[in-house]
Amino acid sequence: MGEQPIFSSRAHVFQIDPATKRNWLPASKHAVTVSFFYDASRGVYRIISVGGTKAIINSTITPNMTFTKTSQKFGQWADSRANTVYGLGFSTEQQLQQFADQFKQVKEAARLAREKSQERFELANPALNIAAPQELSEERHSPPLLTVNGPGEEKLFRSKSAEVELTVEKERVKKMLSEGSMCEINLEAELFTLQDSNAKLVAALQEANSSVEQWKKQLAEYQEETDRLRDQVAELEAQLGHPASGQTAREELKRSLEELQALLSAKDQEIHNLQSKKTDVGELEKEKEEAMQRLQDLERRNAELEERVQSAEKTLTSSRDEQMQAEVEVRRIIEVLDVKLCDLSDLRQSLAKLVDK
Repeated sequence: MGEQPIFSSRAHVFQIDPATKRNWLPASKHAVTVSFFYDASRGVYRIISVGGTKAIINSTITPNMTFTKTSQKFGQWADSRANTVYGLGFSTEQQLQQFADQFKQVKEAARLAREKSQERFELANPALNIAAPQELSEERHSPPLLTVNGPGEEKLFRSKSAEVELTVEKERVKKMLSEGSMCEINLEAELFTLQDSNAKLVAALQEANSSVEQWKKQLAEYQEETDRLRDQVAELEAQLGHPASGQTAREELKRSLEELQALLSAKDQEIHNLQSKKTDVGELEKEKEEAMQRLQDLERRNAELEERVQSAEKTLTSSRDEQMQAEVEVRRIIEVLDVKLCDLSDLRQSLAKLVDK
């Protein structure tokens, strides 16, 4: 028995950029179906999504995986076997929550399946002991202080406060960059979702416009049909003037008039329906304008985040330059003091010789 689907949803699929490990690369141009599959013969769960003729997600779920919701409509998980990080952008919060719950259930099922497999293996091999790897700790020693003795037993210490401040500044910049990257990821996901919604609205608007043109054409045909029926009524009325027609002509005229009235009523109802659908087209245009406004706001916010990131990178570069300048200055002072110490030693030797004489 092959793999069976157990849950499906639709979402925009992304993969982390392998070069930067920060930006998302869209794996699908539009929302695609993302499904959980279970292979009963091997006890394996997988997440699979196909775009066109290519599999854009093929991720085997393990107990070590974690699905993280990074925004209201976006979530991600890392796959070490595929050496990538997958991201999914959903159209609603409910779809994201349903996918997260399913991921948690499948992860727990994978853990139970692995434990049962290990138990069967241990029963088959009772003498096999597997030693757990020991964690290696690495001691970190802070660099020693540099001391230079000068005249009058004065000492010059290399201050560590500048290094501490620089470290704190680096951590703050890294945190700002990571937060900016996360916001940028969420904004990109929302941007793709809005673009998809905008494309749907444009398609619906175009379809509505084509429908209006079709309805206008049908209305013109109905008017032509009405004119033709009126001509038939006129011919029937003319036939009533001949004695030979008699009662049969009157009955035929009555039936024609009834058919004409029924047809006119149907045309009036269709005209009323056309007018109501015209109002729906106006609402679609309004929704399209609102979506375009939200898209512009997101692009503006993305530009502001990029400016903040560039400013933070400039601050980090400036701090590094200042540290390098401070180190160069300290080395220069040490060299000057060494030269002065040599001169002082020579002077003392000269004074000692003079005293001996």
